[in-house]
Amino acid sequence: MIWSDNEKLSRSEIENLQSERLRQLVKYVYDRVPFYRKRFEEARIKPADIKSVKDIVKLPFTTKDDLRDNYPYGLFAVPMKEVVRIHASSGTTGKPTVVGYTRNDLNTWAELVARIAVEAGASDEDVAQIAFGYGLFTGAFGLHYGLERIGATVVPVSSGNTERQIKLMGDFGSTVLVSTPSYALYMAEVAENMGINPKELPVRLGLFGAEGSTEEMRAELEKRWGILATENYGLSEVMGPGVSGECVYKDGMHIAEDHFIAEIIDPESGEPLPYGCTGELVITPLTKEALPVLRYRTRDVTSISPKPCACGRTMARMSKVRGRTDDMLIIRGVNVFPSQIEEVLLNIPEVGPHYQIIVRKNGYMDELEIDVEVLDPSLLERYRELEMLRESIRHRLKVALLVEAKVNLVEPRTLKRFEGKAKRVIDLRGDDR
Repeated sequence: MIWSDNEKLSRSEIENLQSERLRQLVKYVYDRVPFYRKRFEEARIKPADIKSVKDIVKLPFTTKDDLRDNYPYGLFAVPMKEVVRIHASSGTTGKPTVVGYTRNDLNTWAELVARIAVEAGASDEDVAQIAFGYGLFTGAFGLHYGLERIGATVVPVSSGNTERQIKLMGDFGSTVLVSTPSYALYMAEVAENMGINPKELPVRLGLFGAEGSTEEMRAELEKRWGILATENYGLSEVMGPGVSGECVYKDGMHIAEDHFIAEIIDPESGEPLPYGCTGELVITPLTKEALPVLRYRTRDVTSISPKPCACGRTMARMSKVRGRTDDMLIIRGVNVFPSQIEEVLLNIPEVGPHYQIIVRKNGYMDELEIDVEVLDPSLLERYRELEMLRESIRHRLKVALLVEAKVNLVEPRTLKRFEGKAKRVIDLRGDDR
């Protein structure tokens, strides 16, 4: 099923629609947001200079710092009486980024989340259990209203109290699970500890988001749960979930190009990169009223393909997010993404999917250390086998990362589990200087 006729537009029709909406957006922000009017004047451009989607490269970037510097409502384009919802980031590293929604924004948001749900195979026959935390985070409410829009029965459990989650899943007949992939993995582990086989629960589909994951993680989720595990993408600064999502073919996340212009740029120079190249994703939402933004730098590393999908949808697809430019670790001059480590570990049958990455300085040298759980606790008592496994993991990591890593094999269920976004990296280098 295809939710919207726009998902079948030709490439030229998509670009014409984007051009029309971009012209409207540029005039809208110039007239209503002093921040952007000043940016335009500094760059010596006027709304009339933007005639088509190809002219988007003339526009300034917007960053998370811009939103923080204008906290809380400085970038809003409508008076507060027209804002009916506020969401915000956690603000754990400074001021939170605050986003607002008009009634039209909420309607658009629900439609786009409905689109990604249908892409993945959800329908009005489903019971959807939402295990995201409700609150200022956009994930739970975004999926909630989108799933209601398609007629699914929504169970707003929120995150936490995992044993209760498992019980309700069976009692309520939940067929769709909405969560982070790392929490879904933990839920499977808890179910097994309760004596319940996750495959025997009614869940058939996972709508996973809020954090990146590898194909190896998907394979683990599908094996443990016996489900179709799909991924979707969004971020609060440009709307929330609903920017893109996978269909049943799992061959990239379909971007809602009628509502977003997606670009790939070189994260260092800011120069645009062609289709197929990996770089930083930049998003311009075309239809937002309360908080319109131009060329928002997501810091997420991915690539885009414009080729139509086997499902019949024609809008461009983005690959799984490889990592974030600000999460990338530089170890002795080598760029390392946590996803590379995950790919290696999840291909080793003797260890589990839970791991912790620690980076510290030893004198002037960076040291990379990885804690990973063994699946068989008795292995910890067989020194020779343990050392052989450790050496095998160390070698595989060196081949993949091009840097040495110390590997610590630890007992099952000793590393921290996460109900929200997983925090895999502990970087202690600032403490060691």
